[in-house]
Amino acid sequence: MAKSTSTAGGVRRMVMRVAVAVACLAAVAAGKPTTPAKPATSGQAQQGMEVKADVALLVDHATGAVLFEKNADKSFPPASLTKMMTVAVAFREVKEGRLALTADFPVSEHAWRTGGAPSRTSAMFAPIHSRVTVEDLFHGIMIQSANDGAITLAEGLGVTEAGFAEKMNARAKELGMEATSYANPTGLPDPGNRTTARDLVKLGSHLVREHPDLYKIYSKPEFTYNKIRQFNRNPLLRDFPGSDGMKTGYIKESGYNLVGSAVQSGQRLIVVIGGAANEKERAEDARKLLDWGFRTFETVHLYGAGEAIGEAAVFGGLADGVKVASPKPIDILIQRGNRDKLKARVVYTGPIKAPVVKGQPIGRLEVTRNDAIVQEIPVEAAEAVEVGSIRQRAIDGTREVLIGLLRR
Repeated sequence: MAKSTSTAGGVRRMVMRVAVAVACLAAVAAGKPTTPAKPATSGQAQQGMEVKADVALLVDHATGAVLFEKNADKSFPPASLTKMMTVAVAFREVKEGRLALTADFPVSEHAWRTGGAPSRTSAMFAPIHSRVTVEDLFHGIMIQSANDGAITLAEGLGVTEAGFAEKMNARAKELGMEATSYANPTGLPDPGNRTTARDLVKLGSHLVREHPDLYKIYSKPEFTYNKIRQFNRNPLLRDFPGSDGMKTGYIKESGYNLVGSAVQSGQRLIVVIGGAANEKERAEDARKLLDWGFRTFETVHLYGAGEAIGEAAVFGGLADGVKVASPKPIDILIQRGNRDKLKARVVYTGPIKAPVVKGQPIGRLEVTRNDAIVQEIPVEAAEAVEVGSIRQRAIDGTREVLIGLLRR
């Protein structure tokens, strides 16, 4: 009889626990919207902002948030912005130990005639048949937009311009630059050179994030080679606070182009201008967008890397739930004055079946403002949860049956 009473008590406790779980889950389900909220954009914020250039894009580097766009997916010839990919390919060779900054490459007659002194294009004036170190080639390409430097680097790594262009195109695909193609390392006119502002932001962010030490070359105001002193072609370096890169370009087919980046109060913005009528318009549009972006938006820190954000229900585990977190700090960009309107919740399909491995993808953190999604960040299990006992799994199974009945 005592055993029977104990069993009855256990059953009552099991039913009570299941009832509480069902009530909690039903309340959560009731709070979910029946249709997904539409992502928030900078549309309202950019109303009243105008630029003269045909193409413009302003993006927050840390979050990837688009703050302003105009024809961001329009295809155009990148001109010397092509050289951003030229150095990106070489940067990876350096980073992975296959290329030393002290290595040197010969300046071929082709490099000299096509991109050097005889070409009357931007050059570092490397003498024909001389040898130039990789470090000097980087400086010539990134500061002076040297065509002879770009061809020399390409021939050193790819034997020919065409061979190096294949490496450039392969890297573009790896970086998700689906609308970009390259025919040469210089950006000199060729129908095969095409890109978009959106792709250029991807490339610029990649250079900043993956190659911070070599990226710093972009910020140098001048470079002297072969006793010829030349100044950086980026106008933002001279008159916009916090500017540290990246590249300008011009050919008749695309007009005046620029990819720029600046940092203020720890926030980095990347701007792209394409198809400007002249150098003045290009510089003014870039400055206007950067200044507006820094004044209008602010970064809000929500959670640190690995910090517990919430808990997801677990089925059949030693624990009823698992803490979730992001492996990276979670920062979001919002218009100034809107901090108090932010809400965050973890969204996932569950309960999660045990066992749960630490680092296992769980769902996403959905940050909203006025019911509009500001940002979605993937989250993962911050801890492991092992499979529970037979009794625990029976309880969870009963709970799921009851939940299923409630959902009918």
